[in-house]
Amino acid sequence: MATLTTSLIVMRWELLSAIMMFFASTMKIKLRQNSHHVMALMCGGIGVGMSCWFVTGLLGITLSMENLHNFMEISKNAFVEVMSQTPADWPMP
Repeated sequence: MATLTTSLIVMRWELLSAIMMFFASTMKIKLRQNSHHVMALMCGGIGVGMSCWFVTGLLGITLSMENLHNFMEISKNAFVEVMSQTPADWPMP
């Protein structure tokens, strides 16, 4: 019994996100059947958000402002590096 209780306490956020993904998917199906496409899109967004939260929890990734800042800085540097290597007469759309 203690093992079950401990596992539920440790997995509480992952279980919550999995339940929210299930409800979002179910609601999306019901809303599409009733031609409520905007609400179905919102439920789909909630489902995608919960799945990202689920994956970050399973991988042990902590979402902090420092990590977000580091990610944005690395992305900016990679973009500048790639753009600096493009030809000068590259056609822009």
